[in-house]
Amino acid sequence: MLCEQNSEAPEKMKLKQLEGLLGDLEQFSNPKVELEQYPTGPHIASRMLFTAENSYGDITDKVVADFGCGCGTLSAAAALLDAACVIGFDIDPQSLETAALNAEELEVEIDFVQCDITKLELKGQIVDTVVMNPPFGTRKKGADMEFLSAAMKVASQAVYSLHKTSTREHIKKAALRDFNAKSAEVLCELRYDLPKLYKFHKRKEVDIAVDLWRFEPKN
Repeated sequence: MLCEQNSEAPEKMKLKQLEGLLGDLEQFSNPKVELEQYPTGPHIASRMLFTAENSYGDITDKVVADFGCGCGTLSAAAALLDAACVIGFDIDPQSLETAALNAEELEVEIDFVQCDITKLELKGQIVDTVVMNPPFGTRKKGADMEFLSAAMKVASQAVYSLHKTSTREHIKKAALRDFNAKSAEVLCELRYDLPKLYKFHKRKEVDIAVDLWRFEPKN
């Protein structure tokens, strides 16, 4: 449907190099609170995708989808790590414009699709790996679960996702019981720097503990 495979095999990128390139990307100029738009920082994004590739081989030469891609940080990381094809999905056209500019700036090929993730139907497109930083579900209860449910239906190999550490037990139970996961594993706990983006934020910056999960779907 969207992807043409890239047969070249360039040199492997180093973690520091990846983080440096992601640090130059444009982020939300006018974030929408109802969509819980927060930038995925280069520190977390680089480690998330680097781990997915170097520990599990889930990025290079794979078809990677980025759910709720925002300004395309995770998409860009996947492309820089030589995914065969990257598709970023988001409901917000402004974010997708920024994401496309970021891809152009990095000279990487990414397909961007405007759609509601919860209503996504991919006909004939095989996706190996889904990566995402979904809404935490603080504005719309259950939004994180909707994203995880959609991702587990699409990915054939693995889903990598960030969720608040405080929801760990709930996430594990739902993934194994309701979302057809063969395995659900927390790879590491990370500190998510949440900058003061919205008026209701009292502090300049807040640190949230988040888990990096790897889910494997049952075939």
